[in-house]
Amino acid sequence: MTRIVLAGAGVAALRAAERLRELGFDGEVILVGAEPEWPYHRPALAKQLLTGTRRPGDLALASYGRLDVLWRRGTAVSAVDTGRRVLALPGGEELRYDGLIIATGAEARHLPGAPVHDPRVHVLRTVADAVSLQRTLGQDRGPVAIIGGGFTGCEIASSLRELDREVTIVSRGPVLLRDAVGAYLGRKITELHAAHGVRLALGATVRRWIPARGGMALYLSNDKVLVAGTVVVAVGSAPAVGWLRGSGLSVAGGVRCGATCHALGAADVVAAGDVAQWPNPRFDEIPRRVEHWLNAGEMGRAAAESLLAGAGARPFTPIPRFWSEQHGIRIQAAGMPSLGRDTVELLAGPSGGNRVVTGFVRDGSLIGVVGLNSPDEMLKWTAELARQRAWPPAPNVVAAHQVPGSRR
Repeated sequence: MTRIVLAGAGVAALRAAERLRELGFDGEVILVGAEPEWPYHRPALAKQLLTGTRRPGDLALASYGRLDVLWRRGTAVSAVDTGRRVLALPGGEELRYDGLIIATGAEARHLPGAPVHDPRVHVLRTVADAVSLQRTLGQDRGPVAIIGGGFTGCEIASSLRELDREVTIVSRGPVLLRDAVGAYLGRKITELHAAHGVRLALGATVRRWIPARGGMALYLSNDKVLVAGTVVVAVGSAPAVGWLRGSGLSVAGGVRCGATCHALGAADVVAAGDVAQWPNPRFDEIPRRVEHWLNAGEMGRAAAESLLAGAGARPFTPIPRFWSEQHGIRIQAAGMPSLGRDTVELLAGPSGGNRVVTGFVRDGSLIGVVGLNSPDEMLKWTAELARQRAWPPAPNVVAAHQVPGSRR
């Protein structure tokens, strides 16, 4: 290979470029990204940037080593011809590659029927989104409605309460974050938000959007009407694969990869970060996307290694980890909690307290761990999870049901 191109210019692409140089690749490295910014710390958008404690320029990521790359920022890739090994760029330009790393990330989902072009309706995925949301919040001090009870919606709600804004979360689920942390911890997080003044419309969806002079009226499925000056749609994301249609790659649900990050059907193409789905043999053989910040960086490095290694590449088998902070409570998770079929109490705080660690169990062993305000215990149980989910599998692993604690 004499030229490796990275489609995408976020954390996955940055770490992949670093790894290429660390491994001694001395050819051309070109990063092509749609956003004009240098790679930045995306989790800070809903936290420090929204509250004003940091500015957009403060979020730039540092490089860990020598890069010597050509940046093509503000340049969206529109297509790829994997047979000819060329990318289509604006103005009819074609960019040849010998190896391609796809790291275009994900895009914010929109709700059907939502007036996405109304300046009062926002998503939060990029720096530009955050700046636009800040501008609207500054112009209108009215109530804020957040549609979605996942991590992004909850973090935005927490930040807005820091700013003493009136905020309501509308979520179709019965508790917040249930899909990510389970029903028990979801109830505790729901109670946490309510205790900090977040209004909750749970088990509800938006039936109609009525723009009005005094705000956006939301007619909910519970027959209530919510009027907000600003609305944030936080209903998840979709992999940014539109430009890959017709490429011959499998892109339904994300770029389909083998365990080594190689895109199926193209030996000279790998994928990393939120855009990629791959089977992690630590857990099972089903390809999945893992939309966590730490995973994007780690997978970028692994994808670069696999591209250079070719047929000798090793499977990418991480223990996924993620964290969030809401109303001063730190939420940490490891593994794949959503795959658990049962739970076990690994640490119980005082009655009503927020120091808790819950293990998620499948087939008699840990498959995920989630903790509230328990960093030391999370280190311990993440190490235990890695031991039980060792790859290649280790013999004589103690099953999770032998860990002291009571199942729920």
